[in-house]
Amino acid sequence: MLNKAVVSTDNAPSAIGTYSQAIKVSNTVYLSGQIPLDPDSMQVVEGGISAEIDQVFKNLAAVCEEAGGSLKDIVKLNIFLTDMGNFASVNEAMARYFTEPYPARAAIGVKELPKGVGVEMDGIMVI
Repeated sequence: MLNKAVVSTDNAPSAIGTYSQAIKVSNTVYLSGQIPLDPDSMQVVEGGISAEIDQVFKNLAAVCEEAGGSLKDIVKLNIFLTDMGNFASVNEAMARYFTEPYPARAAIGVKELPKGVGVEMDGIMVI
């Protein structure tokens, strides 16, 4: 039987649907998509796409920490952008939040995201 556990923290936005912030199976953590919501107000952060990207990384970091890891333990990161012109901003932020070896990554252009945000990210962490 799998050692499966729900990961939940008040330091990241609470789930706003039928999902968990993350699921931990043995030493692998499957991180649900995070959008740029302030976990206290549950409102989208202001300040444009750079502020949104930073908040998403903060939210992911909070879930990683609750699971017993950190952003450096992410092995696969999926980035969803409503404007691929913001890809350079993602790279700038990743240089601040990650060091080599960087996680495997996909950047996907999408038509829209929840609450009209410009970015969402999910990933897989191994601890």
